[in-house]
Amino acid sequence: MPPAKKRARSYDSVKTRAAVLAQFRHVREAVAALTPEQLDGPTRLGEWTVRDLVGHLAWMVDSVPRLLAAPAPAARELALLDWPSRTAAAAERIDEHTRGIEAADPAGLYARVAEDYEKAVAGAADERLLQLSFGAMTLGDFLVTRTVELVVHTDDLNAATGAGIPYDRQALAACTRLLADTLAMTAPGGAVEVRIPPYAVVQCVEGPRHTRGTPPNVVETDPLTWLRLATGRTEWAAELDAAHVSASGERADLSGLLPLMG
Repeated sequence: MPPAKKRARSYDSVKTRAAVLAQFRHVREAVAALTPEQLDGPTRLGEWTVRDLVGHLAWMVDSVPRLLAAPAPAARELALLDWPSRTAAAAERIDEHTRGIEAADPAGLYARVAEDYEKAVAGAADERLLQLSFGAMTLGDFLVTRTVELVVHTDDLNAATGAGIPYDRQALAACTRLLADTLAMTAPGGAVEVRIPPYAVVQCVEGPRHTRGTPPNVVETDPLTWLRLATGRTEWAAELDAAHVSASGERADLSGLLPLMG
């Protein structure tokens, strides 16, 4: 019998809504200080410039009011843990759209997006369905995915500019937990315990299940290293060599399971 599909943990809606706005504000403040030369500079995301990345970040938040303004679909098609794997199929469309975003005035763009987001979510129910390009999901779940987009791309922006943009604690927590739960769903089991303090602990990989005492197979890392591994920004071997990941036990090698999303 195949293993039961993992049920997503619950997220505090009020905190998630606030976290999206808080992280976007952090990015907005940093973007306002970027010079034209910095905006035209490269990123680690292929051919994207910093300006492309800035536009993409705005779009990730702007998608909330835009989807809420569209008619609601008839039925839910996506659970929260389905989302990470579905993004890969939309990569080409996302790239094309990002390159077409008008970001000549980043400050004006971000001011408009922040205002539209706050107005749109103010009276919207978590159960409201949104029609994404690859399926329908609830607003509550979609907002959790926005924390992933914002935190991961904040890290990209920091890497490209050295801006030192801070991470909202709640946004970083939600991002970490969703990607950790995605790993547990992708490789169900109890042989390996993955610890990402202070936000998440999950068990994964088939094999003997740990019940008490110290687990025989343990992986531990920090949240930013985890999101870089989970999204392919870095590689398992490199982070092990840099001592950003500790892995003990014969099954504690996650290299074959990563990345979880691109």
